[in-house]
Amino acid sequence: MTAPNAAATPGRAAEEQRQPMLRIDLAAVASNTRRLRARCPRSAFMAVVKADAFGHGMSDVARTVRAHGADRLGVATLGEAHALRRAGLTGPVLAWLTAPHSDFEAALQDDVEVAVAGVEHLRAVAGAALSTGRTARVHLHADVGMARDGASPEQWAELCGAALRLEAAGVLRVVGVMGHLGCADDPDDPHNRQGREAFDVAVRQARRVGLRPRHRHLAATAALLNDPRSHYDLVRVGAGLYGIDPTRRAGLRQAMTLTAPVAAVRDVAAGTPVGYGHAFRTDRPTRLALLPLGYGDGLPRQASHRAQVLLRGRRRSVVGLFSMDQIVIDAGDDPVTPGETVTVLGPGDAGEPTVEDWARWAGTLPHHLLTTLGGQPRLARRTLPAPPPSPSASRPSASRHPASRHPADLEIPA
Repeated sequence: MTAPNAAATPGRAAEEQRQPMLRIDLAAVASNTRRLRARCPRSAFMAVVKADAFGHGMSDVARTVRAHGADRLGVATLGEAHALRRAGLTGPVLAWLTAPHSDFEAALQDDVEVAVAGVEHLRAVAGAALSTGRTARVHLHADVGMARDGASPEQWAELCGAALRLEAAGVLRVVGVMGHLGCADDPDDPHNRQGREAFDVAVRQARRVGLRPRHRHLAATAALLNDPRSHYDLVRVGAGLYGIDPTRRAGLRQAMTLTAPVAAVRDVAAGTPVGYGHAFRTDRPTRLALLPLGYGDGLPRQASHRAQVLLRGRRRSVVGLFSMDQIVIDAGDDPVTPGETVTVLGPGDAGEPTVEDWARWAGTLPHHLLTTLGGQPRLARRTLPAPPPSPSASRPSASRHPASRHPADLEIPA
């Protein structure tokens, strides 16, 4: 019997029989981008490719989403933004997690928009603008209820006033106001309404002092799918690009598949202890299959005694505690042989566990598992290309503001 979850081509099948393999399906990323883009036709669409595109490969994903409907790209750090530029990605890029002493001069030289959450940040960005002779494009970041990133309501008026003075002086342009909802996975949570109201207040305050930001953005994937009232002028979509669907109704497809070959097989009697601490004993005569990957490859040890894999078209339990480099599968009476391919996780097409299943077994988030697995150097990797976009898939990029010169002795307003 041929392993039903082996890859279709002979070369790929042979590769999967030799080593654990992480496959990234850019066609799934492209499809997810188009589906999510269609959910917000009146808003600009920012594709979030931080954390190496949730472990899927930042430059490949960035090219794919831009070709299939994303107007702009978003990352957390300036290092990620610079990596996009080095990879040849053009168009608007926003980095929203920086420290006041970050290298904002390099950010402006690379034409990166930055989010600022306080006056100290704003002054640092303005100083870089004066040094480089470039107009900084900033998004003012408001805390709308998470007490995490963003300026607090008490700090917001001061930030807006300082930004207006710098804008009037020609040092920077406020191109956006942003916030983030903390409970958008649950559309009935009252904090979503409170967050929208807080965001509206922040936008009104910014406009009252004279700022005219082009973009207002509050919604990430969950809010995009659950709450059209949060879409405003721009949405930031990360998790959904990679198939994470908090609604389970959006038709998104998981883009990451993890397989491993069976390294060894043994038949054991009832009562045989398996793994460290003998935390599991077989309850019947059975066949055990060894897979050459473990928590050193990104599998969560917390999923011990709960996880399953797909072997010969059937889900089989992982038994015993996870080891750093190995897990053991209870194969029952299947005539398993070394070299057969086991699907550890995937989109679920053949009944294999999904990343949501693994997150539930481990008590964590799918986001955590994707970024962890995607960053493992021991996993071999294959990226499957996306199809070319249809002419209607892409939207024109948001315009980029030209750089301008400023007098070197211009004071930065306090």
